[in-house]
Amino acid sequence: MINVLVVEDNPIIRSGLAALIDGTEGFKCSGAFADCETMLAELEELLPDVVLMDIGLPGLSGIEGVRRIKQICPDIEILMLTVYEDNERVFEALCAGATGYLVKKTPPSRLLEAIREACEGGSPMSSHIARMVVSQLQQRTAGREKHEKQAALTSREMEILEGLVNGQTYQSIGLTLNISIDTVRFHIRNIYRKLHVHSESEAVATAMRQGYI
Repeated sequence: MINVLVVEDNPIIRSGLAALIDGTEGFKCSGAFADCETMLAELEELLPDVVLMDIGLPGLSGIEGVRRIKQICPDIEILMLTVYEDNERVFEALCAGATGYLVKKTPPSRLLEAIREACEGGSPMSSHIARMVVSQLQQRTAGREKHEKQAALTSREMEILEGLVNGQTYQSIGLTLNISIDTVRFHIRNIYRKLHVHSESEAVATAMRQGYI
């Protein structure tokens, strides 16, 4: 059973998400909140697996809410669910500790799939967001800084980092590269060490912000 919290100030969207999650086998909506402050007060008691987080909230923003959640319970996965699609909000959310980034028009089936992916180690993103990220990465590949940074990572580590940026799970990366999950984990530990990060979302955010790929 995947326990999910919803943080969304629009009551219609909030109740719709809660109904979708509760009405799907293998999922449970443990709580639905209109603001981060109320959610944070109950977070340690509810201990969800995943939080669906809006950005434009009254009081604390969704991005600040992500930071607070990660301070309290670092293992909780957070998916941003928002109307915003600009680069800086995507990067800021991921740097704060979000696992993935979906737009609110995401179909229900894809939303549920993304929640499951996040629990399995993936970083799901809406196709439009993913294309935007890829485009941004392509623009950042030019320049001396990229070549200096690439030298610090092996070609295999670069392939795995690209897989993380594209939202692949460890298993999917292993199948793509024809290596075991343990080997994927070994390379990811090296990537974390070289990039001075401590989580997959931090590695993805660093890759996007600093042009590693």
